[in-house]
Amino acid sequence: MEADTPTLDAPTLVAPTLVDEATSPPEVDADLCHAVAVDLQNAGRRAEAETFYRAALALAPERPDSWANLGLTVLHEGRAEEAVECERQALRLDPDNVEALNNLGIAAHALNSLSEAQNHFRAVLRLAPDHANATLNLGVIRQSLGHVEEAETLYRRARGLGVDEARVCNNLALALAELGRLDEAETTCRDALAANPDYPEAAVNLGMILLMLGRLAEGWPWYESRWRVDPLRSRARLPAETRWSGAEPIAGKTVLLLGEQGFGDVLQFCRYAPMVAELGARVILAVPAPLTRLMRSLQGVDRVVSQDDALPAFDLHCPLMSLPLAFDTSEDTIPRHVPYLAVDPDAIERWRTIISPPPRITGLRIGLVWAGARRQDQPHAAAIDQRRSMRLTRMAPLGMVPDCEFVSLQLGSPAAETETAPFPIIDVAGQLTDFAETAALIDTLDLVISVDTAVAHLAGALGKPVWLLSRLDACWRWGRDRDDTPWYPAMRLFRQTTQGDWAGVMRRVADALIGLRAS
Repeated sequence: MEADTPTLDAPTLVAPTLVDEATSPPEVDADLCHAVAVDLQNAGRRAEAETFYRAALALAPERPDSWANLGLTVLHEGRAEEAVECERQALRLDPDNVEALNNLGIAAHALNSLSEAQNHFRAVLRLAPDHANATLNLGVIRQSLGHVEEAETLYRRARGLGVDEARVCNNLALALAELGRLDEAETTCRDALAANPDYPEAAVNLGMILLMLGRLAEGWPWYESRWRVDPLRSRARLPAETRWSGAEPIAGKTVLLLGEQGFGDVLQFCRYAPMVAELGARVILAVPAPLTRLMRSLQGVDRVVSQDDALPAFDLHCPLMSLPLAFDTSEDTIPRHVPYLAVDPDAIERWRTIISPPPRITGLRIGLVWAGARRQDQPHAAAIDQRRSMRLTRMAPLGMVPDCEFVSLQLGSPAAETETAPFPIIDVAGQLTDFAETAALIDTLDLVISVDTAVAHLAGALGKPVWLLSRLDACWRWGRDRDDTPWYPAMRLFRQTTQGDWAGVMRRVADALIGLRAS
């Protein structure tokens, strides 16, 4: 389940009651400066808290607690490398300071140094075996490293130790969902919301669990909480008063539809744009630049712009992934007409010339994608990519199927794996300048086989047969316990039966390919 990062639990700072809320350091001792800083930090006034911690350290530079808390403050401000230095200074002064060790682990996690973070949390637990926050945090790391059952055990232990109930239930729900135990995950997510009804991470995760369970109408409203969770929370937002919910009349109005997340999300949900136009609106679509040329083929869209440019004037706006809610989408009402995107015929002919079949090839031409974007700056997203991606060598069984020719659609650093491919593969990925070019190449193919990436969505939107290779903890949009999807009629799903078992998936794909050749 592609959810928010299982939040690492920062320690609660406890301090005496403030005597005032001054905003500049008083001419007093380090203890009062530290106490003022703690209260300011607990109140979310981090910039002021930083000022007071620095004042305390100017008066008493040997205070490990001030260094540890200053590190936590700058970490929450997004300055992870500076936080590391603060925590290391605290530990130089007090090597057994478990809070500094815990904070150092959190900072290492923010820098995606998972092994280092794991070492720090284990060090905390050697000094303080019942440290609830470190127990929870170690669970996050073990989950990110693929040890989900161990993470579940750690979360349950942290819960017994009295860690924040909402946070631990949210993380436990993520682990249960990853293990395929969705009913338990739903219950645990609801436990998190019972403990803290205003916890957006649990709300959006409940939404994704419900969507995965096929309860779309129930899940979409919860999924709206994604706007209160990073990375969307940190983005500039358009005015709430111009947000279209689906209830307001839009005939004669200009409605701006915005891409908000990845390429695949835009490709999947742009299908709703013609439906908005059918209500009488003038539709403007703002999407990432590599998608603009392709999106101009959408019926009913008046204008397509890059979301990196200044937005044109509009009356109302709606994020693309909020359109299923606006149209009250259930599984029975998913707009499933394909193709809803079109390809330039001249581009198709150009690609036919580039990869014209040699005389000996009379079988199938198949496009391959074996890896997604690695997103190393987002630890949880990076962990998901490790589970959804494979090495090209894992696809070796495909090379044993006769009369098949393979074309690489892979972009990014994994594309270099074609140099040591286990079977002949045509590599023209360097000429794929945008999604319109990729669409034209796909049109010349008989089949696309892809892990869960934007190319799979593109092939599905074009109505091209596509076989999706899915990790065990599939993204919510693919549901569970089925090998088809209502989102793309020409898509077939090949799911892992155990975590990381790409060998079993590829054997089934090769067998299916043999069957396709024989039909």
